[in-house]
Amino acid sequence: MAANGRDQDARGAPWWKGAVVYEVYVRSFFDSNGDGQGDLPGVIAKLDYIQRLGVDAVWLSPIHPSPNHDWGYDVSDYDGVHPDFGTLADFDRLLAEAHGRGIKVLLDGVLSHTSDEHAWFQESLSSRDNKKADWYVWAEPKPDGTPPNNWLAAFGGPAWSYHPARRQYYHHKFLRQQPKLNWRNAGARAAALRVLSTWLARGVDGFRLDVANSYLHDAALTDNPPVPDAERTSWHWQHAPNLQKHVHDSNLPENAQALNDIRRAVDAFSERFVFGEFYEDAASSGGYQTPDKGLHSGYDFWLLDLSEVSAEAIRKYYSRMAEHSGYWPCIAFSNHDVVRTVSRLGGADAGPDFAKLLLALLLSLRGTVLLYQGEELGLPQAQLSRANIRDPWGSLYYPFFKGRDGCRTPMPWDGENPSLGFSSGKPWLPVSSHHGKLAVAMQEGDTSSPLHFARNAVALRRRSEALRTGDIAFLDAKDDVLAFERKSGSETVLCVFNLAPAPASFSDARLAQTRALLAANANASASGGELSLGPFGAWLGNL
Repeated sequence: MAANGRDQDARGAPWWKGAVVYEVYVRSFFDSNGDGQGDLPGVIAKLDYIQRLGVDAVWLSPIHPSPNHDWGYDVSDYDGVHPDFGTLADFDRLLAEAHGRGIKVLLDGVLSHTSDEHAWFQESLSSRDNKKADWYVWAEPKPDGTPPNNWLAAFGGPAWSYHPARRQYYHHKFLRQQPKLNWRNAGARAAALRVLSTWLARGVDGFRLDVANSYLHDAALTDNPPVPDAERTSWHWQHAPNLQKHVHDSNLPENAQALNDIRRAVDAFSERFVFGEFYEDAASSGGYQTPDKGLHSGYDFWLLDLSEVSAEAIRKYYSRMAEHSGYWPCIAFSNHDVVRTVSRLGGADAGPDFAKLLLALLLSLRGTVLLYQGEELGLPQAQLSRANIRDPWGSLYYPFFKGRDGCRTPMPWDGENPSLGFSSGKPWLPVSSHHGKLAVAMQEGDTSSPLHFARNAVALRRRSEALRTGDIAFLDAKDDVLAFERKSGSETVLCVFNLAPAPASFSDARLAQTRALLAANANASASGGELSLGPFGAWLGNL
């Protein structure tokens, strides 16, 4: 094994293909100095915990200086580290400590937009003829002073804000404090690519790219068309921007060129990985990537937006991905933007058995797995009062939508501690009272806990070439049973999941010759050609 992790598997596939990437939301992971904010020394302090999970890499949420209007996704300095998180020296130490444990380190690359406090934007708005005048998307107001077109921002309202310094509007796909970088400008594009190269040269192993579908905009500023009335669902009515088809402010076919440029910048360094978030147009995740062009991988919100887990939904996801030849997806059920998995897919009464079922499924699917912090504990969504909401999206729609803070609350390390072991001070978000009994210290002593199960499932995936990089083929099954094979060379793993809270069964004559590899909830057993599955049972075996 290389000093900083598995660079290739036995068949020569790159390290990231089939890897398990653990997402660390730094501000909520572990606070080392008592200021209530998680930090880089805190991540270092918990690297042994991450190593025991067996994951291949960590993806850190944005670490750069930011005024935190969108909690780091509004970067004001790409070259530094936010003071809340520590220093560049702390980051270098984290990199060295992680690599010494065989763990890769990925950064969150926020390059579609910057903070309005970034020096680039401050220069751009100073005049219409400065060197960075066109580094952002500026446009004239209509004669009546209204915005240039009908584009809507993801956090509500027009996607344009007027600035008197230039007597023009600037485009922002999110908050007005997040002006859109103009990737059509060669200077801006080159500067953004240098950000990637700078951190790659420092030793990072790659990037997750924020809103990778929105680097380019329509230069003619054409209005977005509406979603036809017949196609509108309750999801569309939840948020006004959903009523538009975002085909001119993002998701352009030529966006592929920006991704190709990024791929070349990353591939200039050996054994690196870049994947993207495609949050609006699910098809664009696969459509922008081939084995030698576009990003190495990407994820959309098809699985992240599921309100229930079903065999049909999983089959449909892979059927859609198969339309893109050579596409390798990232697979995630949860992240820092969506309701935690057990609450979203199982409801308020979902318990550890359901959590283990979802872990078994996630770690059996074809793709690179993205595991969000706390999912290995089976954490439910935290419930926060309006006074504690820090997310701008939650502030906009509370109580209809309470924002993303419920999945961002501090990691519970010790259930006996008032702040659940996260901090000696007042946490930046309240800890959840429901997380105490699921804290790491509580689960360490319980071999039937989701944490122990997660470790076993990750270890199995790393041992099995079929689970890591093999093909996936779905099998016929009845009722709420999902069954598929993962196959690589001579190795075939049968994966069967009972997605319901009632017993179920699955028949396959080959079961008589299988060897069990993993069972969730100790309620799955094979006899002859019949597999019996208890409520939320999962079973994996070698054929």
